Amino acid sequence: MTARIVAVDTIDVRFPTSRELDGSDAMNPAPDYSAAYVILRADDPEIPDGHGFTFTIGRGNELATQAARIVGERVRGMTVAEIVGDLGGFWRYLTGDSQLRWLGPDKGAIHLGTAAVVNAVWDMAAKMAGQPLWQYLASFSPQQLVDLVDWRYLRDALTPEAALEMLQRQEPGRAERTEFLLREGYPAYTTSAGWLGYDDARLRRLCQESVDAGWEAVKLKVGADLEDDRRRCAIAREVIGPDRRLMIDANQVLGVDEAVAWMDGLAEFDVYWFEEPTSPDDVLGHAAIAERIAPTLVATGEHTQNAVMFKQLLQAKAIGICQIDACRVGGVNEVVGILLMAAAHGIPVCPHAGGVGLCELVQHLSMFDFVAVSGSMHDRVIEYVDHLHEHFVDPVRTRGSRYLAPERPGYSAEIHPESLRRHQFPDGPVWRSTAGTSGTITA
Repeated sequence: MTARIVAVDTIDVRFPTSRELDGSDAMNPAPDYSAAYVILRADDPEIPDGHGFTFTIGRGNELATQAARIVGERVRGMTVAEIVGDLGGFWRYLTGDSQLRWLGPDKGAIHLGTAAVVNAVWDMAAKMAGQPLWQYLASFSPQQLVDLVDWRYLRDALTPEAALEMLQRQEPGRAERTEFLLREGYPAYTTSAGWLGYDDARLRRLCQESVDAGWEAVKLKVGADLEDDRRRCAIAREVIGPDRRLMIDANQVLGVDEAVAWMDGLAEFDVYWFEEPTSPDDVLGHAAIAERIAPTLVATGEHTQNAVMFKQLLQAKAIGICQIDACRVGGVNEVVGILLMAAAHGIPVCPHAGGVGLCELVQHLSMFDFVAVSGSMHDRVIEYVDHLHEHFVDPVRTRGSRYLAPERPGYSAEIHPESLRRHQFPDGPVWRSTAGTSGTITA
């Protein structure tokens, strides 16, 4: 019998991080890290379940969960062989529903749902191959990698032929880079010290703990009050010293001129990059900011909804750091296209990973990029936050300021069943026991 997908289970999972203000920033003062979680099941017990999710911060997660259920209905009944045998064709089929595209296309809740389903498919495929996702992707031939991408809207920035040539140039060094990655890990930076809701004493203590733990780069949230940010950046720079990198993140709250003025006010603290200084959709605004705040780099991408927007940011020279998100765009396939374009434009990829499970996912994407696409770790780091890893079957592992390469088959997306049960919204014990912000609608 040919194995088929017979169940697409969706779960609204939320963690009450707002209670300690973990994840707080100028746009999101009290987030509850959440996941619209998908489990794909086949009718053959020999086929491993596929686990995937997209990320939100609380209220509205039910919309992303419902979107994942609707998108996932197109997968039900498909054979596992036809999905895994043509993962590029599968992505084009999944995103080709004309009625769902009317709600996007390729953005909004539907695209978040697409990411959850696509990530679950890749988790299943990597488990079937017996490899962690980064290694599974890096085992694809250059042509197979090119075939994963929908090139319709991208070929004016990078043709499939040019992408193939780029991948072929990197192919001879894959084995050597894999050995290096397994031995040395991948560079990271920490945001755990810099949440906007933390008081000065906590900021100072966490910055010192970051230094003591060996971190070479720290990021602070900014954008609510310039004088407060000057004080907080002064504390951070005093503690981390002159040689470590300091980055800032305004989480989209500023206008173009305001962002430039904000950066002028913080320039004395030697800021390496200014993240999300303005609306994530404002390509020309980012370009203007990038020109005016140089040599500080503009970084963005965590709210960039599809590869077309990344294409325009790269074409406009609007970003110096490309921040992919494993869950904002439509899953692994679309990320591969973004990695290829970033490499072609010579822009380092430093993924966004603040949020439940994002560290677990993006480590695979950066490691694949190093092995098969860019071939470089220069000026590349993965964000790290020390939150909620204990809920995952295959949590991130770090040594000093580096991620260690995952070794377990799959995409590291699987959450422990007990964690799913306890944190399911609104009926899980965590949400029944005490009131949380996720379920409270305010005017």
